[in-house]
Amino acid sequence: MRGKIFGGVQLNPGSIVGGNMDHTVKLLEIRQVTHDVKEFRVEKPKGYHFVPGQATDVSVNRPEWKDNKHPFTFTGLNEDPFLQFTIKGYPERHGMTELLHQLKPGDEIIIGDVWGAIEYRGPGVFLAGGAGITPFLAIFRQLYKGKQAAGNTLYFSNKTAADIIEREELLRILGVRASFLLTREKQPGLLHGRIDKAFLKEQISNFRQPFYICGPDAMVAELSEALAALGAKPEGLVIEK
Repeated sequence: MRGKIFGGVQLNPGSIVGGNMDHTVKLLEIRQVTHDVKEFRVEKPKGYHFVPGQATDVSVNRPEWKDNKHPFTFTGLNEDPFLQFTIKGYPERHGMTELLHQLKPGDEIIIGDVWGAIEYRGPGVFLAGGAGITPFLAIFRQLYKGKQAAGNTLYFSNKTAADIIEREELLRILGVRASFLLTREKQPGLLHGRIDKAFLKEQISNFRQPFYICGPDAMVAELSEALAALGAKPEGLVIEK
């Protein structure tokens, strides 16, 4: 299967040379993004390709954790010499994300095959909740690099302003077409409330464009149903299935 042109760059279909393989890679760099979100850059196996929006399963290379795999989305560019993940930590769960946030450069993780149904299908509306912004980060970054971000709109919901992931970068990429909603506080310049059917009806006039949705399962289900009721076609909804 041939690759596609995305953001001015030729991309191969998401794949790993050989397929069905796990790769042990070292952490190269860790950056604090928000109070509970970190960006991880790791070694990139030779021949490893993904399409912006896709993900892989990740585990930590320790005997008790090697088989404990969790999905995380790539947030860098396919052509980068490293792989990048932007991961929110949930220390109260005492699980994988807490462990990942304790790792240091030089530690090893295990990544698997590339998978995922979220990919760019043209200008449209992106609806994200919390860490659900991650597949969209890779898409926006690729579009921005190819000077093709125009025509896209983002509505990004978070509990507080401190929770907004890569706020300044999203504003740089999308300008006034990036809107941020807060559910637990009010801040000047930011919207207050939820992304729901009433909000969509008020903000959007064209429901025939693509809609990209990522967030908690309940949010994805609610918005998919709301958009269908407002006239969006099933084939126009891009979600993880």
